[in-house]
Amino acid sequence: MKTSSDPRHQKRRKAVQALFTWGFQHHKLEDSLANQTLKYLSRVDKLITECAPEWPIEQINRIDLAILRLALFELTVVKKEPVKVIIDEAVELAKEFGGDSSPAFVNGVLGTVLKKI
Repeated sequence: MKTSSDPRHQKRRKAVQALFTWGFQHHKLEDSLANQTLKYLSRVDKLITECAPEWPIEQINRIDLAILRLALFELTVVKKEPVKVIIDEAVELAKEFGGDSSPAFVNGVLGTVLKKI
């Protein structure tokens, strides 16, 4: 059973926090997972734009955007974990860091991406 102390969850948690910070201050990040995600930022942001057309990137809550960027990087580039694990982690992170509508929004965007790819 996955717990909040699971090392993989903690790694994702730190990456989301780094990506969130990067959204305000575009500086080099110390987190390697976040840095890897940023290398594919244009590809990931294009997917977000295509799968959530009613939400321009600049209007998406920044923590939701950080979560989506990490999840889409894992889904489309890394492809190491099962899809359900990545989505579950993203929704859990949205529950932890986001607002009331964040889990549903993140889940909806990732579901649309899965249909597309």
